[in-house]
Amino acid sequence: MTDTPRDLDGGAAEERTLRLAKLDELRAQGIDPYPVRFDRDSLARELHAQYDDTIEAGAETDAVVRVAGRLLLIRRQGKLTFGTLRDGSGTVQLFVSQGVVGEDAFERFNTLDLGDWVGVEGRVMKTRKGELSIKVEQFALLAKALRPLPDKWHGLSDVDTRYRQRYVDLIANDDARRVFEIRFATVRAVRAFLEARGYIEVETPVLHPIPGGAAARPFETHHLALDVDLYLRIAPELYLKRLIVAGFERVFEIARVFRNEGLSTRHNTEFTMLELYEAYADYHDMMALTEEMVADAARHAIGTTSVEWDGHHLELAPPWQRRTLLDLVKEHAGVDVHPSQPVEQLRKVCDDLGVPYEPTWGPGKLILEIYEKTTEANIVGPTFVCDYPREVSPLARPHRDDPTLTERFELIVGGREIANAFSELNDPVDQLRRFEAQARLKQLGDVEAHGVDDDYVRALEYGLPPTGGMGMGMDRLVMLLAGVTSIREVILFPHLRPEVT
Repeated sequence: MTDTPRDLDGGAAEERTLRLAKLDELRAQGIDPYPVRFDRDSLARELHAQYDDTIEAGAETDAVVRVAGRLLLIRRQGKLTFGTLRDGSGTVQLFVSQGVVGEDAFERFNTLDLGDWVGVEGRVMKTRKGELSIKVEQFALLAKALRPLPDKWHGLSDVDTRYRQRYVDLIANDDARRVFEIRFATVRAVRAFLEARGYIEVETPVLHPIPGGAAARPFETHHLALDVDLYLRIAPELYLKRLIVAGFERVFEIARVFRNEGLSTRHNTEFTMLELYEAYADYHDMMALTEEMVADAARHAIGTTSVEWDGHHLELAPPWQRRTLLDLVKEHAGVDVHPSQPVEQLRKVCDDLGVPYEPTWGPGKLILEIYEKTTEANIVGPTFVCDYPREVSPLARPHRDDPTLTERFELIVGGREIANAFSELNDPVDQLRRFEAQARLKQLGDVEAHGVDDDYVRALEYGLPPTGGMGMGMDRLVMLLAGVTSIREVILFPHLRPEVT
């Protein structure tokens, strides 16, 4: 008897035992339940496109096709059996007649189970009810499914199980497949949009000697051969700007990044970030590019720039609102704040508003905390929130009209940050001072602050031209376009607590 695998889901044990017995019987008959290949020549989508409107109900063609996929439905009616086969493009009905395939083959087909992978050859036809079908002449089992599909045990009702067993979720849940089709289309559209504008796609290191490019806690590892500690990247920013120094004037990367932080509906420790940089541009150029790119991605992925998200109707066609952070705080929190104010005065504002703070925070950090606790969630958007305090923007250049601020924006939609962008700081002396300030914060216990990246400063000393840069959370963009509110819905295999067995 074939060895029984561990039961990791606590269900369907009896059904699996029956299927294991079928597996042994097939092998006893000399049938390989896992053959090496099947040569197909047609997809379900192609067949519907070619024949749905060209043949009448009850008609049969001379076209012989070979298709393959998973059996999702089987209906047995005497000497006829109907099956629904799904491949990567869609579904098509199988019409299996004992008179066509023969008694033995018909009996073998009727022993197939839902979830089995099969390959068939047959003629294209339509049933009398007008259902496009393949009149099967011969078939082959391509992979025996030992576990039943979810409808046999009432679906994947537990959300955690849906994410853990995404391979089953995508079989059973059409909405999950829809979300990921939107994700794939979004990534394709973003890549095409940037390439059409002269950007080149590059790859930068995942392992960094010094974490940088964002305020986040990194994952740490050790390189045995070099005997050095390294960090999984929290952002590709500093390497991409090194490439601008090198003379590549427009670069982007769709990068996997890692942040050793908590899990929530907005956060996954491993996620996908788009970062791009353009020489001779500033944050105003980045605003224009961002709104055009998102609108273009929406048109390609969902066919419209109008989306429904978390109870809000949002229009993504540009132009979008442009508001300063300080003005928004005044509007929503009812207070005038500015980085030039004394720390004691800003602490009192925090106390009055019930905003907690740390004693090491300066004016800029206090203002950012006031904004995040009182204002950000109220911005439905899409809105470019502009001109952040210098203290909390160590890689952005000082604002041309107010050196206590920076030329930085965050794109907020539905109360959530989607993108972050700067007119990039290209003064190596200023950059070194800001790195040193971050290093002091790290020494004081700030786990999201980082040390001095001397090599990056050296790169700046060779000259970084005026540059605009933007980073966008691709997962959050897909959430917006797909109309879902949890980041786990748009990541194929999100991080979860270990499974208890």
